[in-house]
Amino acid sequence: MENLFAALNAVLSFVTPVSDFFWDFPKMFSFWKNIPLLGSFSLAIIVLVGSGIYFTIRLGFIQVRLFSVGVHTLASRRSIKAGISPLAAFLLSTAMRVGPGNMIGVTGAIAAGGPGALFWMWVSAFFGMATAFTEGTLAQIFKEKRGDTFVGGLPFYARKLCGNKVWVGTILSLVYIVYALMCLPAQGFNVVTSAGAIAGLAQHIQIPVQSTFYYVVSVLVILLMAFMAFGGIRRVSRWADVLVPVMAVIYAVTALLLILFNVDSVPYFFKAVFEGAFKPEAVFGGFLGTALLQGVKRGLMSNEAGQGTITMAAASAEARHPCEQGIISALGVFLDTHVICTMTGFIIVMAHEWALDPAAWKAAGTYGKFLFSVNGLAPEMLQVMVQIMVSICFCLFAYTCVIGFVSFSEISANRISSSKGFINFIRCLCVFVAAFGIACNIAGYDLSNLWAFSDLGNIIMVYCNVPMLYLGLKYVIRAARHYSDGHRDSFESEKVLGIRTAYWNGEEK
Repeated sequence: MENLFAALNAVLSFVTPVSDFFWDFPKMFSFWKNIPLLGSFSLAIIVLVGSGIYFTIRLGFIQVRLFSVGVHTLASRRSIKAGISPLAAFLLSTAMRVGPGNMIGVTGAIAAGGPGALFWMWVSAFFGMATAFTEGTLAQIFKEKRGDTFVGGLPFYARKLCGNKVWVGTILSLVYIVYALMCLPAQGFNVVTSAGAIAGLAQHIQIPVQSTFYYVVSVLVILLMAFMAFGGIRRVSRWADVLVPVMAVIYAVTALLLILFNVDSVPYFFKAVFEGAFKPEAVFGGFLGTALLQGVKRGLMSNEAGQGTITMAAASAEARHPCEQGIISALGVFLDTHVICTMTGFIIVMAHEWALDPAAWKAAGTYGKFLFSVNGLAPEMLQVMVQIMVSICFCLFAYTCVIGFVSFSEISANRISSSKGFINFIRCLCVFVAAFGIACNIAGYDLSNLWAFSDLGNIIMVYCNVPMLYLGLKYVIRAARHYSDGHRDSFESEKVLGIRTAYWNGEEK
């Protein structure tokens, strides 16, 4: 095992600088730095925020205009003949969006860029809603029906937009599967460690990692992963319908209680966030670009707008119009960033432990900083209970991410081959990789530094997906115009878009 861990460390020592290069390029070059204003931003920020602004303008601020329509669609109930309902697709996408990044991603952003990073997270997410609308609508336009389910997403619409070239869909399917495999070990690690933390807090003891408890929990988690993986998209969707509301409510109630206990610090929160957005404190580097980069980087890690990684959920819904699922995708970004990430932001900024105990803050890991802040806000008699609550949320966040990765990997695999043997191979591979993360944890290897893989995977997916969004934007604009004109219950791709698609051909009803 020691040789394996040494190999992992060697890989990480290579991955981290590569990830940083993609996120910072071309800021490391003096010619770029010398460009007024533009030189403060990396290409990644320009692509993400710039594309979001462009899509927002071209679509006429559609995330604002259709916001209430999206909420009404989620609240309405109707029977479906195939796939899953729009609400189920929303909850499935939320299962992926709302993950450990909502806690440690926000904490890491504020720790590196200051409270102002939260402001830029809000800004990028607002424009990211238009990006999510674009990719969600494209996923619906180019989805395909397989039996009683729908498959689609980035590999599917990329193939069609690139002249129906099979190799485009195949490569992007493989890219997503590799991306999921890179993220799964850390998420499997998070599920088991948080379960151990919950048990330890409840019993007021420190449970050794190499103990019967951890062995039993690890086996149970692996079995649960396999159960979900081999149940297909519908089983995952049914469980997401239950788990997502539960974990969202638990976290919201916990965060709101902490805010109420410290309501006198709310004015400080807003002052720190808005001042820090444009003039970060020296302890956070004192540069606007640092706060902005951290806000966009960690915001993407959480809401995934522009990555194309949530488009599989959008395609799986039985919608009356492609734009129906597009605006629901935009609402997912709003819930993830403007609601849940903001709750974490309140906790970290209101506690401002970096100023109260700088040494302890600096020494703590990212999740340690989060718990440190929680303890700083919770009344002493409730500290253990609050820690248990946030640990339960962390565990559920990680588990729903795992089943989301497995499910979306299966959908991507369908673009390569619909062979049952191949699909089962991908399912087994995902479960094995997640189990590997759990085994490494028990063996004593800290997988928390594997977030470098996630950062690299995130930006690679962005560079693969965003060009496809520009290629397909003309179809999204036509569909959005058709939807905004009141045609919300009918859609034929040939009449509206001028192209014939696999599903929206007038024969689906």
